[in-house]
Amino acid sequence: MNDADRAAGIDEIVDVVLDAAPEIRGLQTDNRGGTLDRSNPTGDDIIAADDAADELLVDRLAAIEAVGTVASEERADVVDAGDGLSVTVDPLDGSSNLSANAPTGTIVGVADAPLPAPGSEFVAAVLICYGPVTTAYVAIDGEGVTEYEIPPSGDGGTNPAPRVSDAAVEIPSEPTVYGVGGGDDDWPPVVAGIVESLRDELKLRYGGALVADVSQMLTKGGLFAYPQLQSRPAGKLRYQFEVAPVALVVEEAGGASTDGTGSLLDRPATELHDRSPIYVGNRSLIDRVDSAFADAA
Repeated sequence: MNDADRAAGIDEIVDVVLDAAPEIRGLQTDNRGGTLDRSNPTGDDIIAADDAADELLVDRLAAIEAVGTVASEERADVVDAGDGLSVTVDPLDGSSNLSANAPTGTIVGVADAPLPAPGSEFVAAVLICYGPVTTAYVAIDGEGVTEYEIPPSGDGGTNPAPRVSDAAVEIPSEPTVYGVGGGDDDWPPVVAGIVESLRDELKLRYGGALVADVSQMLTKGGLFAYPQLQSRPAGKLRYQFEVAPVALVVEEAGGASTDGTGSLLDRPATELHDRSPIYVGNRSLIDRVDSAFADAA
C-alpha cells in the first residue's frame, strides 16, 4: 500500500468510526440491562451492549476497501477482510459502567502490519468517550491529536458532522490528577510507592472506564495507570485493543507512556489477546515511574 492509499484508508476508517459513535451511544441505552451467558477471549463477561457494538463496528470496518483485518476484543480470532490495514477494536470500553450510568468509550487502533503488532506499527488511533457529550480523540502517527465533539443523531437517523473542538491536543505541562486501577491491596511494593509519592501532589480521579480516565488526564495533565498486580503480573488491559492505541494518542499529544521499562509503543506483541501494564501521562511522571522500577530491579 503506497503512502497516499494508506492515508486515504486511515481517513476512511476514522470517518466510519466517528459516524458510528451516535449509534453506539444509542445502543447502550437500548441494551443497558441486557446480559449474555458468555465471556470474551480473556474471560470478561459480555453484555448485550458489548455484543451490539461489536457487530456494528466490525461489520462496517471490514467493509472498507483499505482494511485487510479487523480484530475485536470480544472475538477470539481476527476477521479477514482482504488486503490492507489492520484494525483493532474495543467496541465498548467500560461497559460495566452502564448499570451505574457512568462514562463508557470505544477504542480503535490502526496498524500497518499483521496482527498482533507492536505499538510502533500503529499508525492511527481513535478514542471515543460517551460522557455528558460524545467526544473523540483522533491520533495520526506523526501528525498529533485532534479532539472532536460528536453531535447526537439528527432526524431520520442522519448523523451531523463532528465538530473540531481542539485541532492540536497537548497534555497540560502542569499535572493535576492521577488514577491507578487494580486496588491498593493488590499493588506490588514498587507501584504502592509510586502512588504514595503522588498523593500529596495530585488529585485522585478514577472512573473505571479507560477512555474516560485518559480523557481526564489529557484534559488536566497527570498520570493514569493500570499497573502490573500481584494477582496479574502481566497487567489487566489488552495490548492490541486498549494499551497500544491509548499510548499512541498520549504520545502524539506530547505525553509519554511506559510499562515500567520503556515506551509502550516499543513493547513487543506476541499474542492477539496479550495483556500489558499501562502508565501514561506527563513525561515527568512517566520518568518517575521508570526510575522507580529501575531502582526496584
